[in-house]
Amino acid sequence: MPLVNIELVEGVFEKSQKQDMIRKVTDAMVEIEGEAMRGVTWVRIHEVASGEWGIGGKTLTSADARTMQRDGK
Repeated sequence: MPLVNIELVEGVFEKSQKQDMIRKVTDAMVEIEGEAMRGVTWVRIHEVASGEWGIGGKTLTSADARTMQRDGK
């Protein structure tokens, strides 16, 4: 029974985008493991509050993450 955790900065992704992540990650796992594992493949999304995530010693906010998402960086 695989469990995949995805951690995101809160407020960056829409509900529909998170649903797409769950579906596509499940599909990827099933492609590796076989269709019989679909019903027991768990995908959880954890959202970390804006400002409680850091990269390279710098705090990352939701606005920073949206800028990175928009600019492709």
